[in-house]
Amino acid sequence: MIRFICAKDYDEMSRKAANVISAQMVMKPESVLGLATGSTPIGTYACLVERYKQGDLDFSGITSVNLDEYKGLPHENDQSYYYFMNDNLFSKVNIDLNNTYVPDGTIEDAAEACEKYEEIIAATGGVDLQLLGLGHNGHIGFNEPAEVFPKETHCVTLAQSTIEANARFFASKEEVPTQAYTMGIQTIMNAKKILLVVSGADKADIVYKAFFGDVTPLVPASVLQLHQDVTVVGDEAAFAKIAELI
Repeated sequence: MIRFICAKDYDEMSRKAANVISAQMVMKPESVLGLATGSTPIGTYACLVERYKQGDLDFSGITSVNLDEYKGLPHENDQSYYYFMNDNLFSKVNIDLNNTYVPDGTIEDAAEACEKYEEIIAATGGVDLQLLGLGHNGHIGFNEPAEVFPKETHCVTLAQSTIEANARFFASKEEVPTQAYTMGIQTIMNAKKILLVVSGADKADIVYKAFFGDVTPLVPASVLQLHQDVTVVGDEAAFAKIAELI
């Protein structure tokens, strides 16, 4: 089942997405949150931080597991996703850093890194709410278009379009890692609830394909049509091609 929540703009989208996460935290203070990086969730994290500062949210019982991490980047690298999470959320709330997990990009052996991360996710008891962004090619996490849906955490070679999209965060495109560790589609789909945030006119085409097109690994996000509890929060620009369908 997919619920669509339309917001006027990015700021309202961020607030509405934060509402969903806040409700999960209030209903279950020991929730396991699956977290995402990228530019789209930044506003959502800012809203959560503000609510924490106002005394409305408590992160002390929360466990987090992140979707992905660049292979080869240590935590202290300012482009690592661990650094991103610490900068945008962890350092600003009362979450126990011992209960925050990001794939270890410094492990060279991909099989070892991925197996360890699956064990961590299993040990948490499973993800209660998974936050996702949506790539221009339909990727969720770093699950790129492919012939099959990858199941568990795995090492992926990033698509050129993904590398180019992420190049704005690096000094040059050549510095963008070409591989990453990411939760697989089955791992994502095992979450009890999924929240996807999407913003901007440049995402309108892929929003339509992902949620009203065929379910195909060529559009990885399309698999969310098969999940029992998905909320998609988007702004008017991103929902432009589905406005009459929802």
